Amino acid sequence: MAARLPLQAKTPFVLDPRPLEEAASPHAGALALSRVYRSLGLPDLIAANLRLRQRQRGFEESQMIESITLLQSIGGDCPEDMRLLAQDPCLERGLGYRPPKATAVRGFLERFHDEKLEALRPSREEQKSFIVPSSGPVEGLQNVQAGAVRRIAQRYAEQGQAQRIATIDQDATIIESHKAAALAHYEGGRGYQPMVAVWAEADLVVADEFRDGNVPAKQDPLTCAQMAFAALPTDLTARYFRGDSACHESGLLDWLKDPARAPEPGGPIEFAVSAVMSPALAVAVRAVAEKGWKTFGTEDDGTLRQWAEVDFVPGEKSEHKDSQPLRYVGLRLLKPQGLLFADGSDRHFHAVVTNRKLDGGRLLDWHREKAGTVEHVHDEVKNWLGGGHLPSQHFAANAAWFKLALLTYNLVSATRGLCFSAEERTVRMKKFRLLLIHVAGRMNRNNCVMGLRLCASPEAIARMQKVWAVFALPTQATAAVAFGRGKGGRGG
Repeated sequence: MAARLPLQAKTPFVLDPRPLEEAASPHAGALALSRVYRSLGLPDLIAANLRLRQRQRGFEESQMIESITLLQSIGGDCPEDMRLLAQDPCLERGLGYRPPKATAVRGFLERFHDEKLEALRPSREEQKSFIVPSSGPVEGLQNVQAGAVRRIAQRYAEQGQAQRIATIDQDATIIESHKAAALAHYEGGRGYQPMVAVWAEADLVVADEFRDGNVPAKQDPLTCAQMAFAALPTDLTARYFRGDSACHESGLLDWLKDPARAPEPGGPIEFAVSAVMSPALAVAVRAVAEKGWKTFGTEDDGTLRQWAEVDFVPGEKSEHKDSQPLRYVGLRLLKPQGLLFADGSDRHFHAVVTNRKLDGGRLLDWHREKAGTVEHVHDEVKNWLGGGHLPSQHFAANAAWFKLALLTYNLVSATRGLCFSAEERTVRMKKFRLLLIHVAGRMNRNNCVMGLRLCASPEAIARMQKVWAVFALPTQATAAVAFGRGKGGRGG
């Protein structure tokens, strides 16, 4: 008899090369996100705001968008990854249609392109930053995004988690791209620099403005902010805005503090924005007496965080002296004795401009929280969804792909917030996939009823059941004609 091999010196099975005939999937949990998508009524929203189909046959716009969001949820980041869906019979039966191929997805994205709008961009020889206007279909996607945000907020209210306060955190991010159409950005590479606005309390992206890489973040931040506040539900009790120094721009600040905001749903907008440290402001901050600085925190290395009221009246052309005066709160980071910053100094000065009356330390802590919201969204969308890989040379096609990455983020966020346990609601996209998406399952029939059976732990199945309970939908058999043999089954 052969000697028994040690456990880890062998494989205790043979590989059977015959494929399973059952309709099985390694990521059957993606159907939970399809349930969220459909329960929120996104197909109706899309039908009301997008008209891209050139003929009656082929995929509806809502089917294309559903397929793209599911693709990004399972880890695909380019149209060519559609094979992950197109070769999955379990997902096909669960969706009721065969997912599109990569060529159909690319064709769909190209329909967002508008050559006339791109022709408005100055020539490369001029090197002028220019914000390309959104095409009609891209504006339609923003309407879909806004409608989805309101419906998710309504679902929170139905579950006893009503969101009555809205803090908008706005920030731009760089997406590196080596495409010929990409323009140089300030960090020395090439790519695009979209502006994104996030509703912090609900963890939802409410608006974005796709931009060329050479457009500075400080160029017209107002447009994105206006879209963001327009997307919020109307039953809010308070509204706030936070931004970095790119938002220290007269047009935006004048709009935020305008008394006309007060009668709007949610009332006046209180804000805090990192101030541009102009020479005059730097002098004013450094002129604060030592007794004026108050310590409100200590960092891990012993650096003191101190605040002070700054007596400053802006005198630059971009700021209007006759407008409502704003408050400037100084921030001093003071190293303990023996430690220095990289530039050799023991203190750094910053400032925040605001219309809030909050204690200075609490104000600066509140403003700092922005880093945990919108910057987190940038990371998730670019590195774990498809937002970091742009598929086209055409500006509007890339804008549409990026917006769909943001829509996917919102569907994931709504699922976490409404269906996960308290300790799981802050998991990142990688963990979300392990908890819900990458769950093996198969479709079977029992007494002529098709059902999804999962190969998963009781905890994973309980998460799926929670999705089914919170995002209700009727159950009805799908006609065979939908499975690739009729309208909505094939084509582009």
